[in-house]
Amino acid sequence: MRNPKLVPYETIIRATSGEPEAIDEVLRHYSKRIRLASLENGHVNKDTEDNIKRRLIAALFQFRFDEQPYPKTE
Repeated sequence: MRNPKLVPYETIIRATSGEPEAIDEVLRHYSKRIRLASLENGHVNKDTEDNIKRRLIAALFQFRFDEQPYPKTE
């Protein structure tokens, strides 16, 4: 059973290879946290929000997998 608080491993793999739909899925997953981190004096700062999104996307492209994941158990 998957943890709903985590982005699925398969989505991360697809996002790190540049698949736009997977990148959007990662951004949607973290959207509430990004907006919360972008709050300044009770209002969302759009520049801060965009900066966090840019940094998250950049981090996806820099991410490297050193090990193979554990086999799926069902």
